[in-house]
Amino acid sequence: MSVLATTHPTLLDISKRMDPNGGISAIIEILAQQNEIIPDMVWVEGNLPTGHRTTVRSGLPQATWRKLNYGVQPSKSRTVQVTDSCGMLEAYAEVDKSLADLNGNTAAFRLSEDYAFIEGMNQEFASTLFLGNESTEPEAFTGFGPRFNDQAAENGMNIITDAATPDNADNTSIWLVVWGPNTVHGIYPKGSMAGLQHRDLGEQTLEDAAGGKFQGYRTHYKWDCGLVVRDWRYVVRIQYDLENVVASGNSGPVLADLMGKAIRRIPSLSMGRAAFYMNRDSLDALDLQSNNKGTLAIQTVRGADGEMRTEFRGIPLRRCDAITSTETGI
Repeated sequence: MSVLATTHPTLLDISKRMDPNGGISAIIEILAQQNEIIPDMVWVEGNLPTGHRTTVRSGLPQATWRKLNYGVQPSKSRTVQVTDSCGMLEAYAEVDKSLADLNGNTAAFRLSEDYAFIEGMNQEFASTLFLGNESTEPEAFTGFGPRFNDQAAENGMNIITDAATPDNADNTSIWLVVWGPNTVHGIYPKGSMAGLQHRDLGEQTLEDAAGGKFQGYRTHYKWDCGLVVRDWRYVVRIQYDLENVVASGNSGPVLADLMGKAIRRIPSLSMGRAAFYMNRDSLDALDLQSNNKGTLAIQTVRGADGEMRTEFRGIPLRRCDAITSTETGI
């Protein structure tokens, strides 16, 4: 008995997508996450075929007070080069041609698959943006987490902790990022196209799990991307023990105070597009404390696009489900 391939949509799948009139229903994406960091990102074409090399000034020249009849020793600045790699995120969608052609809704059915693949790739990218680590997953890129995970490092002053215990994995983080070409930005390989690429490969001869062949449609999705922290001073990580914030919001770390401290770590907010990123648990905790303590710095405003958004001291608060609530304390 042959094994049915689970990677191809079945008649059961298509029947669940039909509306009463025989068309393809609008699918409510219950698996969709909120990762509002993706639209905020600034993208820059890399200067390497596989990534981007950044020259960072690591030391300033030394000036000297000169006395009459005495000279001054020359000095110079110091620089280091940092190379960030791009990862190649790819996927293929395959569907039986006869199945997709049912009722003449081929394009609509394939489009419904496109939405799912795009959402899946967005979730994977957002997760890698925070958790990716090339030392354990060389094919990916390194995200924010491994870069801001040691308070003894040079960028340790931009890691703020509050009762985040290393022995327990019940912590979460709030991130303040200032996006810009000279601060923090995404990259794509030199000479390539930015963003998620979608290519319809048309009708292909496919194989089932037992090696049997059939005609089907294949779509290719590709996203070559990476992250550059050009100036670490424009990223601040706040890590705290989520369990310390009780339901009343009366105890635990005062998130508004920690976020205010994070803002003061940034040299200049005018250097780019600033935003706070946190998951739903942190937004709940912040809302509890805001209501309980009457934090006036948290406001809901209507943006230029007409949508309502929440801000802290004029900086947007973005929800990112890719940030977990099970972090090990720094």
